[in-house]
Amino acid sequence: MEKNKVENGIGAVSAGKFNFEDYHVTEITDLCDAGLGVYTCDSETTLRRMYEPKPGVFLAESPTVIARALVAGYEPLSFLIEHGRLAEMAEILGEWMQKVPVYTAELSVLTCLTGYHLTRGVLCAMRRKGLETAEALVSGKSRIAVLENVMNPTNVGAIFRCAAALGIDALLLSAGCSDPLYRRCVRVSMGTVFQVPWTYIDGKAKDGALPAVCMLRAAGFWTVSMALRDESVCIDDSRLVSRERLAVILGTEGEGLLPQTIAASDDVVRIPMSHGVDSLNVAAAAAVAFWELGRINRSGGESDGK
Repeated sequence: MEKNKVENGIGAVSAGKFNFEDYHVTEITDLCDAGLGVYTCDSETTLRRMYEPKPGVFLAESPTVIARALVAGYEPLSFLIEHGRLAEMAEILGEWMQKVPVYTAELSVLTCLTGYHLTRGVLCAMRRKGLETAEALVSGKSRIAVLENVMNPTNVGAIFRCAAALGIDALLLSAGCSDPLYRRCVRVSMGTVFQVPWTYIDGKAKDGALPAVCMLRAAGFWTVSMALRDESVCIDDSRLVSRERLAVILGTEGEGLLPQTIAASDDVVRIPMSHGVDSLNVAAAAAVAFWELGRINRSGGESDGK
């Protein structure tokens, strides 16, 4: 096989299960096809900036994640689907697959094209949406999470999943955080990045979450920093969960929150631990904090154990 050529027939899919005439299906015969550029791009930052100053592009992976993005109103640009998954994906995403180009080849070809194994054999290139201001996002909300310089996309994705499950209304991210629409973050979140409203905080990475703390306090939120401090209060303090509007601030692995962020917060909160363990992974800490402090949003729900 030549360097940029592939040799696989589209007939690999049973015609009885998938009617190609109903879809804009293109068999991949050239890995340099212009339409495949978003899938061969080796930088997600480049995708994000693709249409500047307008919102750029991101990649959604797996049927569940793609479906959640579509429900949330994200615009698909094209699909990249393994031959053997075409019929399956048509049942799940058929309406959308009829509206935009669908590129297909054997899984080995797609792996060569993208550089990684596709989860359930499908990718979707999608347009980003414009972001709300932080002030607009928190309006009318009662439980907010603020992430300060959390750079690991796996952690950001896991925090979004916890937020969706445990009663957090929205997330604010400092400039130093990983992009919630990076492919790995989206995948780890199981598409909950499309369900929980989020936006970035004004300012630079060195400012951390301080601008958000100031804005949230002015908006009537009680702000609590998750940190190990002698003056901290226990996370199950009844005065915290009873707050009508509460914002939980979480910092990056290792370094934690910036001193100025902690100093500006109304309270410093700790999770009690045993066996000499002094801290948790930020995603694990978020799950504990959201479960305890998000109860006001889950009152009456079956999952609320109190």
